[in-house]
Amino acid sequence: MSTPTNDDSHLWVTWDDYNRLIERLTLQVHQSGWKFDKILCLARGGMRVGDVMSRIFDVPLGILATSSYREAAGTKQGDMDIAQFITITRGTLSGRVLLVDDMVDTGKTFSKVYDHLKRQFADITELRSAVLWWKGHSQATPDYYVEKLPTNPWIHQPFEDYDSLRPHQLEAWIRKGSQS
Repeated sequence: MSTPTNDDSHLWVTWDDYNRLIERLTLQVHQSGWKFDKILCLARGGMRVGDVMSRIFDVPLGILATSSYREAAGTKQGDMDIAQFITITRGTLSGRVLLVDDMVDTGKTFSKVYDHLKRQFADITELRSAVLWWKGHSQATPDYYVEKLPTNPWIHQPFEDYDSLRPHQLEAWIRKGSQS
């Protein structure tokens, strides 16, 4: 099956594209020379980005769950929820922290998370952000990004196939995949 054509309204991303974007973002942060102590990824979109970057930089990974795209099958932004706790592999959230997500869309999530982190974690001495995509209408500016998208397309990420897949459908899904 071929990937649909990208245009000003839609950006279709394959797994290979997605992995290359994470690698390019990681290289960009490295080449900046900034040294950080921990990575904090925003779940769910930033989890894969944070995981790969944490492995390459060999620093602890923290996870903060946030949610706002729940309405209309995940296509409409609603109220922002930020988890009460952060899961982190070593120590607490402190020092120089790289905040990662897949994208900055409107910027509302980043702004609220920044405010939350500054209020709740006084031991953070510096906070920078890194994303794969920065949409043109965003109110927030990431420190690092791979692609700026001035037309604000809907980004179709490769893992979205799982959003509508349910356990009772897995057998047929797996059979279909093995026939490709």
